[in-house]
Amino acid sequence: MQRTMTDSENQRGAVIEVRDLGKRYGDRQVLDSVDLTIAPGEIYALLGPNGAGKSTAIEILEGFRRADSGTVRVLDSDPLGASRAWRSRIGIVSQQTGDLGPSTPRELIAHFRTFYPNPRGVEEVLDMVGLAEHAGKRASKMSGGQQRRLDVALGIIGRPELLFLDEPTTGFDPEARRQFWSMLKLLATEGTAIVLTTHYLDEAATLADRVGVLRGGRIVAEAPPAQLGGAGARVPVVSWRDADGTLREERTERPAELVARLWDRMGREPAELQVRRPELEDIYLALIGDHEEEVAV
Repeated sequence: MQRTMTDSENQRGAVIEVRDLGKRYGDRQVLDSVDLTIAPGEIYALLGPNGAGKSTAIEILEGFRRADSGTVRVLDSDPLGASRAWRSRIGIVSQQTGDLGPSTPRELIAHFRTFYPNPRGVEEVLDMVGLAEHAGKRASKMSGGQQRRLDVALGIIGRPELLFLDEPTTGFDPEARRQFWSMLKLLATEGTAIVLTTHYLDEAATLADRVGVLRGGRIVAEAPPAQLGGAGARVPVVSWRDADGTLREERTERPAELVARLWDRMGREPAELQVRRPELEDIYLALIGDHEEEVAV
């Protein structure tokens, strides 16, 4: 599936443009004919089960892994072997926190900002990620959530045009997650495109302009969160326990009418009656089905 860009987005150009991307490890096809277009200022969530190919796709976009087939353009360049100037235009927050050593957040951010031509201020970034109160603390002694905030700080210090975030809110408490979401929305309004991988479906639903579901190396669905799976995927589900004790459910566009019929038939409200409209998590699980991969990449 492929998103059609608006005229204004076409004028600015796509930040990421991928066509027919393929990657194989031995006899295993990890990515198969993947198409992807991401516009400036867009937040795109790439979802999929472990082993679906998300990490491989992201590493190709970042220039750390070679594609076997297809074309990949990121910020108008082939990321494989791209220049240092190109790298200064992207930010990367990987899933694993690196060795932070004895330095403090303020020292690390001040050091990393020297790598970029137009970096943000140290104090600005500390405030953005919620580390101002811990700026002088040795980074290696911080909590996991605080270290994760530092990872994000180092990813955004250079004012990236494109930001890759791999499970960015792991270890965050609920309040910290919501503060982080607000910061990402601010970055997007400034024009930063964001590619996000996450296992938190509420995070994708809250942040993403579009989500893509990767299964078996293919993008099997792509749409804004509220439209993923099509209208049929959001038909309400009525479930109840019948008079004989059997748990039943039925999808219907008119749940009130079904409940009324059940009431008339049974002479009372059906036991364990529920009316539920599928949410993003339900639709996502239906799209990936029982898909499992032997090798997580």
